[in-house]
Amino acid sequence: MKTKCESLSLAHNFHVGFLMRFTALALAIGFTPIFVSFSAVAQDTSVDEVIKVSASRTSQPASSIAATVTVIDGEQIRQQLAVADSLSDVLGNLVPAFSPSRQKLTSAGETLRGREPLYLIDGVPQSNPLRNGSRASYTIDPLMIERVEVIHGASAIQGMGASGGIINIVTKSATEGATHEVVAGLSAPTADAGEGLSYRTGYLFRGVSGDWRVVAGAQLRSTGMYVDGNGDLIGTDVTQGDTQDSESYDVFTKIGYKLNAEQDLELMLNHFNMQGNGDYSPVAGNRAEGIAAISVKQPTEGDPAENEVTTATLTYKHQNIVGADLNWQLFVQDFSALYGGGTYGVFQDPAYGDVVFDQSRNDSNKVGSRLTLNWRNVAQGPFDVTAGLDYLRDTTYQELAQTGRNWVPETTFNNWAPFVQTRFVHDALTISGGVRYEYGQLEVDDFTTLYSYNSTFVEGGKPSFNELLPNVGAVYEFTKAWRAFVSYSEGFSMPDVGRVLRGINTPDLTVDAFLNLQPVIADNREIGIEYRGQALRASLSYFTSESDLGARLQADSDGIFSVQRERTEIDGFEFAATYALSGATSFGVNYADTNGEYDSNGDNQVDTKLGGRNIAPRRLNVHWLQQWSDAISSRVQVNKLFDRHIYTGANAINNFDGYQTVDAQINYETLDYGMFTVGIENVFDEFYFTYYAQTAGADRTNFAGRGRTVSVNWQYQF
Repeated sequence: MKTKCESLSLAHNFHVGFLMRFTALALAIGFTPIFVSFSAVAQDTSVDEVIKVSASRTSQPASSIAATVTVIDGEQIRQQLAVADSLSDVLGNLVPAFSPSRQKLTSAGETLRGREPLYLIDGVPQSNPLRNGSRASYTIDPLMIERVEVIHGASAIQGMGASGGIINIVTKSATEGATHEVVAGLSAPTADAGEGLSYRTGYLFRGVSGDWRVVAGAQLRSTGMYVDGNGDLIGTDVTQGDTQDSESYDVFTKIGYKLNAEQDLELMLNHFNMQGNGDYSPVAGNRAEGIAAISVKQPTEGDPAENEVTTATLTYKHQNIVGADLNWQLFVQDFSALYGGGTYGVFQDPAYGDVVFDQSRNDSNKVGSRLTLNWRNVAQGPFDVTAGLDYLRDTTYQELAQTGRNWVPETTFNNWAPFVQTRFVHDALTISGGVRYEYGQLEVDDFTTLYSYNSTFVEGGKPSFNELLPNVGAVYEFTKAWRAFVSYSEGFSMPDVGRVLRGINTPDLTVDAFLNLQPVIADNREIGIEYRGQALRASLSYFTSESDLGARLQADSDGIFSVQRERTEIDGFEFAATYALSGATSFGVNYADTNGEYDSNGDNQVDTKLGGRNIAPRRLNVHWLQQWSDAISSRVQVNKLFDRHIYTGANAINNFDGYQTVDAQINYETLDYGMFTVGIENVFDEFYFTYYAQTAGADRTNFAGRGRTVSVNWQYQF
């Protein structure tokens, strides 16, 4: 992983309408500036190394960028998947400012620096801000991922939704010649290997021939049950969905063609599907008595939870358009997420029976365009200029799948965003600045809320928003080893429009006049210092994030969350360091401490601590890497989450008692048979309740974390 202080080294069921929308799309795009700070690993890396971060939509020297960025490369992803189960686990292990993983088919409560991040695949939004179903991190299999770029802190660089930061998943690219990769693996808990057995297998081809580039692959996974440190089957989340007791597959292809020396065209298609088996049902725990929710072998009611996502992009590049490099990307995405069900009070309606079982489904369709033009050394001077235009049309609704009722009415969001960004370099000083103009309009027809919200009629409308989002940053290089940066940037997001609209129970409201639909503008400030020596690399940064009209989530008695619009203030710091004791031995440490408060009484002064649904606990990650021989290497990592006691009285049950886990793996690489990896998650079989279960859960979601689990993986390239 490369951070400021560390750097280790065709679509299924792709229907005709989807293709027609994709072919017809011809709109324009852009970006707002971002400032990034990197440091290299404990190896001989030039200070002026150009680190390409596609999430920033430009390539520039690491020494000229001013914000915290983490790049998780393919090797690190492979290492982490030996002791982790999902992308959320990987992020939690390597990015301490990211909340601990829920270990479920949901990213609800998983924040970055206390706010929601925007997930992207090759720049295409995976998050659904109109109705955030928290499934954005489950839209592609890790086999297809080349690296993950994490930009910390609010930013408008990729448009709407990045109030906490950007998590850009970059898919694999073709390599010269032809390369075949086969992977396979088994994993099982040591306490119940039978019901917990999981397996996976996949194939990936990458090749370049003449002007053509091709990447194509498929991955299959079957995941068994999880077992906690006490040897019990961990409770299945039948509301949000679960990754245990599930099947998934991913079909991926990327085809590129070089039109001539200056022009290039590339098509990417990805279809991902994950579906539960529904063979296990949960037994509620007891939070007050410390009893965990468990699972029993009994089919669940309703249809198993599912994620089905198809994404397509068409990218055109030209190296000389009006003197600039042009990058124009068109994209479409169909996203459908089915959630588990229940007889919750919000689902009840006498017209459908005395006790109504139902479950919800989120459907979202996106079409968009992103146009970027980069001019280098304008007028032969020390100026670079980037400009462009983004467009996004997102249509989303949420239905109750068993009864066919609309919980959230169909809502369309049209967003145009032109931008301009400049960079000036003079000796040791780099100054960047720019603006992004956001124009957005919601389209909502008249609708009536569910019976449980008093069947309230709401007059539709087309409210629009205009925001000018500035940013500025500076980097000063004191010496080749020392430099510092400071930056200010604003992020733009929507307050989960679906939650706001579906919960209206007051008569005579109109969509046009409803204050709670106003966007969230997060002001992000950051200052940092960095040292990059030959053996030691270290960085320290402090950040603040404020919003006058935030979007805090608060659960009702059924555990259904509603949006509270209040002033919020968040601050914290991140520290990271690596030290190479020798060419074969290195150590690393990452630490983050985030705090946040909100205005609970409407006086525009923050006065109450943000809970676990929004703020991660203090967190320390320590690792040791060892190369024992040319063929054998190992990694040991410790993840420690510290106590967070912010509640008193009856609410004290939501306090967090910290825990720590240890993971280990050993790798054996051969020339003839590929690489074999044995990984052990939670080596000491620690029993613990997850962070979300302790701070924002209920008896039915009082889930323990995974106990000791052993994985054996094989990777072979030829």
